[in-house]
Amino acid sequence: MYRIVKKTQLANSIALMETEAPMVARGCQPGQFVIVRMDEDGERIPLTICDYDREKGTVTLVIQVVGAETRRMTKDLKLEAFHDVVGPLGCPSELVEKTDEELKAMKIVFVAGGLGTAPVYPQVKYLHSRGIDADVIIGAKTKDIVILEEEMKAVAGNVYVTTDDGSYGRSGMVTQTLQDLVEKEGKHYDLCVAIGPMIMMKFVCKLTETLNIPTIVSMNPIMVDGTGMCGACRITVDGQVKFACVDGPEFDGHKVNFDEAMRRTQLYKTQEGRAMLALEEGDTHHGGCGNCE
Repeated sequence: MYRIVKKTQLANSIALMETEAPMVARGCQPGQFVIVRMDEDGERIPLTICDYDREKGTVTLVIQVVGAETRRMTKDLKLEAFHDVVGPLGCPSELVEKTDEELKAMKIVFVAGGLGTAPVYPQVKYLHSRGIDADVIIGAKTKDIVILEEEMKAVAGNVYVTTDDGSYGRSGMVTQTLQDLVEKEGKHYDLCVAIGPMIMMKFVCKLTETLNIPTIVSMNPIMVDGTGMCGACRITVDGQVKFACVDGPEFDGHKVNFDEAMRRTQLYKTQEGRAMLALEEGDTHHGGCGNCE
C-alpha cells in the first residue's frame, strides 16, 4: 500500500494527493507519469507526476474526476492509500537533457490549460532549481478552476492567468495572451511547452508556427492503459505512428496530427468506434502487442 500523506481539494472535481512512493520519487523526472490503482480490483489510471520529494520519498498527483474510478478516488478526500503506484513511466521532458548553459541561453514559455497546469509545474520548478525562470500562461474557463497559481508564481519568472469568461486575470484564450506577449509586449521565446486539452494544444501550435516558436506538447490527456497495449494514445507524428505512453508523452507539436488524434479519441470511447479503428489501423492499432485480440 502507498499511504497518502496529504490531500487537498484544489477546485471542484480536482484533488491533489501526495503519496509515499520512495522508489518512484527516487527515479522520476519532470514529464513522466505513474499508474495508480485504488484497490485490488480497481481500474489502472495513468496520472502525470505534479511534484516529487526525493528526501521524503513522495510523489504528488493531481486527479480530476472524469469517470467512476477517479470519483471514487477523490470522493470526500477519504482515500487513505493507493493499492499500487507504478512508475516512473514515459520519457522525461527533453529539458532535463540540456546543460545549464543551453537552458540559460533560451527564453521558454509554458502554456498550461486547465489540468495541464499540474504537469507544467514540475518542469518550471526544475528549471527554477537550475537558475532559469520561465514564463507561464495559465488558462482556465473560470476563476474557480485556476489551480496551482501561487505554487507556480514561486518558481516562474512571470505568471499570466487568463480566463475564458474574463472572471480573473486576462480575458480570453491562452493563444490571445501568448500572441499579445509576443506582438504587443515585445516578448521573445525560443521554445514553447504547451500542456492541456488537445484542442488548446492544436491552436497553440498553429499560433507558434506563425510566430516561429518551436513547440513541445504533452499527449498525456489521451492515455488510458499507459503501456502501449490498448491503442488509445496512438498518434501520428511527422507521418509516423507513435504511442504517447511509451514514445512520449511529449512530442514536437508542429508535427502532431491533432485532427486525427481528436477523431480517434472520440471513436475510442465506444466499442463500435474501437472496432472501426482496429479495422482502419490494422497491426498498428495497438502499440505493444501489434494485434487486436
